[in-house]
Amino acid sequence: MAETMDDFKKELDESFERLENGDVMSGKVEGEEEAANAAAWQHVKEMKDSGEDFDVKVGGMVNGGLIAYVEEIRAFIPASQISMDFVDNLDEYLGKTLRVRVITVDPNRKKLVLSAKVILKEQADKELEEKRNSFHVGDIVTGKVESLMPYGAFVDLGNGISGLVHISRICNERIKHPGVKLKEGEEVTAKIVEIKDKKISLSIKDLLDNPEEAESERIELPKSEALTTSMADLLKNIKL
Repeated sequence: MAETMDDFKKELDESFERLENGDVMSGKVEGEEEAANAAAWQHVKEMKDSGEDFDVKVGGMVNGGLIAYVEEIRAFIPASQISMDFVDNLDEYLGKTLRVRVITVDPNRKKLVLSAKVILKEQADKELEEKRNSFHVGDIVTGKVESLMPYGAFVDLGNGISGLVHISRICNERIKHPGVKLKEGEEVTAKIVEIKDKKISLSIKDLLDNPEEAESERIELPKSEALTTSMADLLKNIKL
């Protein structure tokens, strides 16, 4: 199930509550948070409003996240906001520099929360969009079948991008399931026939010769001509 904003807010509040309760691990966080003046809090609020990205050095950790300082204000980086992937070992981040953005500012509770994940996600989304934009209708692409569905096959085109071959575009025959012609892990070559709403539609059928159609054209036309000629010859010999 997709993570909702309510789920994220609940997780964030629970993580910060542990921080406020002083649930300190391994003695990594020393001393109390220094009093932050109004000017400093105003500055971090402006940083949040502008969406400014900046570097912080991780100075400690608590149960559920990391500690860093911004304008001498102690800031919290929840474990869920450190990386795009699940972070199992917080120790490996101690003393390291992270590129972060302010996501929560609450001077009354002295609550300052940072996130590295939001920046990483934006970068990943941008890279994915650039890769997707490198594809064009008419391109011939090669990929591996990653999954088969009743309505078609999803093909991995690399770089996190997939395309769908609708069941009607797999072959020249009518088939009941893509598995009749394809199998997962199989490498296929296809033509991009449509790109709409960031979805890529592929066709394997468009790259196949249609021998049935060609044979039909080759056979039917001579039959028609032969029939016409025979009738003409027959009528020519009849005297009225």
